[in-house]
Amino acid sequence: MNFKIYQRQNFMFSKLKNFLALLPIILILASCQQVQKPESFKIKIIETSDVHGAIFPFDFKDDKPTENSLARVMTFVRDERAKPGQLVILLDNGDILQGDPMVYYSNFEKTNEPHICSQVMNYMGYDAATIGNHDIEAGHPVYDKLNAEFKFPWLAANAVDVKSGKPYFKPYFVIEKDGLKIAVLGLITPAIPKWLPEKIYAGMEFEDMIESAKKWVKIINENEKPDVLIGLFHAGVEYNYNGQQAETAFNENASKLVAEQVPGFDVVFVGHDHHGWNESLKNWAGNEVLILGTTSRAYDVAVANIDLKLHKTTGHYEKTMSGEIVEMKNLSPDPEFMAQFQPAFEEVKKYVYRPIGSFTESISSKDALFGDSKFIDLIHQIQLEITGADISFVAPLSFDSQINEGEIYVRDMFKLYKFENLLYTMELGGQEIKDYLEYSCSLWFNEMKDENDHLIKFRTDSLGNPQKSANGKTLMLENAFYNFDSGEGILYTVDLQNQTGERVSIISMADGSPFDLNKKYKVAVNSYRGNGGGNHLTAGSKIRSELLKDRILNSTEKDLRFYLMKWIEEKGTVTPQKNDNWKILPENWFEKGKEKDYPLLFGIN
Repeated sequence: MNFKIYQRQNFMFSKLKNFLALLPIILILASCQQVQKPESFKIKIIETSDVHGAIFPFDFKDDKPTENSLARVMTFVRDERAKPGQLVILLDNGDILQGDPMVYYSNFEKTNEPHICSQVMNYMGYDAATIGNHDIEAGHPVYDKLNAEFKFPWLAANAVDVKSGKPYFKPYFVIEKDGLKIAVLGLITPAIPKWLPEKIYAGMEFEDMIESAKKWVKIINENEKPDVLIGLFHAGVEYNYNGQQAETAFNENASKLVAEQVPGFDVVFVGHDHHGWNESLKNWAGNEVLILGTTSRAYDVAVANIDLKLHKTTGHYEKTMSGEIVEMKNLSPDPEFMAQFQPAFEEVKKYVYRPIGSFTESISSKDALFGDSKFIDLIHQIQLEITGADISFVAPLSFDSQINEGEIYVRDMFKLYKFENLLYTMELGGQEIKDYLEYSCSLWFNEMKDENDHLIKFRTDSLGNPQKSANGKTLMLENAFYNFDSGEGILYTVDLQNQTGERVSIISMADGSPFDLNKKYKVAVNSYRGNGGGNHLTAGSKIRSELLKDRILNSTEKDLRFYLMKWIEEKGTVTPQKNDNWKILPENWFEKGKEKDYPLLFGIN
């Protein structure tokens, strides 16, 4: 035999021996990498959303216990995790950083320690969350800090970093268990630029939800091949809200549109609209998609129950899904949770009980739904003094809040002003101011036919009958009350006998000087309105949205509530007054309409 051939054969035989010796190890490694999927699997996905700072079962504003809170949710989650044979996934769908003194304190007062939300949500063991518009509203220092503190991903695939072109937050997250893959895609409502000053979301732009979902579902399916795909969308279901259409680009509430138009989702969790959803639909590919959402403030959670059975031929899971909305009021707060965070609770309770002044009279936001009121005029007065503006626009941000006469505390400021808006001074023309008020009245007041008609514009069904609220005792407003703006600094009337668009007559400035439709005025508005929120400046005053920023003359650095608090502290004693600078005509129609509609809104006389 040729020596070279012999050498080659011997070499190959030696390699074969080495391979055969390693073969068992290779097979073991391969089997480890390809974990056999279970033939059946039960998944329970629990969603919280729009918690708005309701961490503890206590109302810091009204100093009383509540039937809602994450403390109660913790009890529910512990019970479910203790049940054998199911995988429990805990998700949050945004808007936790606004709406309660507890989170306000961590946002803006005690900023040198871990945020209360990161402490609580890490403790509860959240698997993933999507950021909401009110979380963005807290500003970069707050949400960037929180994003770093969370031990789980904060998602928003369509919030894009302007410099890199990549998502500012993590776009999606994959949960793996026993070879099973559950992917969660997060999206945020893209309407944020309409509501918030640009500096609050500086460096970000927001993609249309449908377009973003199409892109990321393709990426997820190609790279992850999930067994279950979950949408976690901080956006509502009613895509026609506020005059939008299904085709409207950057639709504020596009969750249902995504579920219908982007195949692949098994469950879409929604938020933002505080509605409480539990329904299913067929997407355009004919597959079932479960739509689930909570109301708000941890009064309930949305739960998806998914049973998986492996189809041996296709290797894919057949899915049986059901949804439920579970109320928390019958659950006790988790005692370990309460003990863990008791020091934080006591610290904030002490903060909100700090006295800042006194009122000589009580004020109620209920009155603000029926014309000029002490509640709104107090905010008008403060806005005009802070800005030096000629005119102020304000809407009630609370539906049913009262501040009693006597000593006023920090906690009362959360009743007086609910949101963390900045205060803008803008330049508007006289005609734009009139059109602004006409638009507000079109949302607010009914076109009365006589004194027996409704004063307030209620939602009606297809037959024109007013629709009742969930409690069955009150009626539903056609439009959100926080868009019912009134004006100060001018004298005007609203004549409900006239048709919409021709009901406001501006008589003069408040000091009696002429009001000129062709003159420019300085106007005080909150940042939500000044950025186009509610469409008063766009649909009403007919200013193109991209030009609104050019009308801003000045902005406060801190939120308006901060300045309201400082103003009251400086005054010491405040006498709220209604100055009757505007009236609803005919006055007898107004009085009878108010007498009729007040109990229909509040359920009392």
